[in-house]
Amino acid sequence: MTKPRARDLGLPFPGETGAWNAITDVPGVKVGYTTLTDDAKNMRTGVTAIIPRDDEGEPRPIWAGHYSLNGNGEMTGTHWIDDAGYFIGPVCITNTHGIGMVHHGATRWMMQRWPEWYASEHSWAMPVVAETYDGVLNDINAQYVTDQDAIDALNAAQSGPVAEGNVGGGNGMICYEFKGGTGSASRKVSYGGGNDFTVGALVQANHGIRPWLTICGVPVGEHLKDDRLRAQEMGSIIVILGTDAPLSRTSLRQLAKRAAIGIGRSGTPGGNSSGDIFLAFSTANVQDQPETAPLLIERSELNIDRLDPLYLAAVQAVDEAVINALVAAETCPTFKPPGLTCAAIDTDALKAVMQQYGRLNPTA
Repeated sequence: MTKPRARDLGLPFPGETGAWNAITDVPGVKVGYTTLTDDAKNMRTGVTAIIPRDDEGEPRPIWAGHYSLNGNGEMTGTHWIDDAGYFIGPVCITNTHGIGMVHHGATRWMMQRWPEWYASEHSWAMPVVAETYDGVLNDINAQYVTDQDAIDALNAAQSGPVAEGNVGGGNGMICYEFKGGTGSASRKVSYGGGNDFTVGALVQANHGIRPWLTICGVPVGEHLKDDRLRAQEMGSIIVILGTDAPLSRTSLRQLAKRAAIGIGRSGTPGGNSSGDIFLAFSTANVQDQPETAPLLIERSELNIDRLDPLYLAAVQAVDEAVINALVAAETCPTFKPPGLTCAAIDTDALKAVMQQYGRLNPTA
């Protein structure tokens, strides 16, 4: 049975969402998972795959920008994104010790998807692969994630509603000492005159300690104090922002920066042990790869002075995606140390706290 999402509980998030309130509201974006769970093996991990756009015949640049709020983590391909303003292929998220295998699998998937291109051109595959640490709930040193798991997640990618909580790379993650994981949300932005765009966020939330937790301005962590796991921040969060708005690489980096404000709304200051790494991509301005493109190329882009609505949309979507990850998650046992429980947030208790502060929609 699917658990209610944050809005379904009556949490008063601002902004207008897309049809699925997920990153897949951005036209063309697909999400898939491989989820690996076996309590007998202390296995609780997986792979999350995002396909930004269905490029037929050959891979084409996905314009992008990235930002590292705190670099205690990894996201491959970001050096080239910083220099060229784009990446080629999919985005995957997994655990810290699985990043190499997932990169290998995503590379093989790209060569299988565009075989003629890679057979005829001197082209390289450099997918984006990011990670967070799941060693509290998963035997991360067993390296359960394989290259085939990445391929399976990519092949499973689809549009529509996005599963959340204990799925994909988020399967073994902890957020504000509750069970965390995968979350998603979206916002619609209209400039009028038919200029309507979507900003979608997907997070792998594995960050924060309980006293920091704030939801819609309410200090929830000060009230829900049971089942704490640790006194110090020791996790990370990956944020992927997608949009169909035509943005320059400078604007996309600026958009990625706003994820820092989005995660800050739920309380985290970006702890020293946390890898807080963000990517923003645009599916607009489809063109050939540079090696086959003409000498002069033309691209449209939004005026940088008109980006504030997109910035606000990104902040709101990221904030809601984190809370969606929390309320979707399911309680599970710990691996290290053994014998403890990583509890899912009690949504009835959460609603009671929000009601106490007058921050619950009356229709919930």
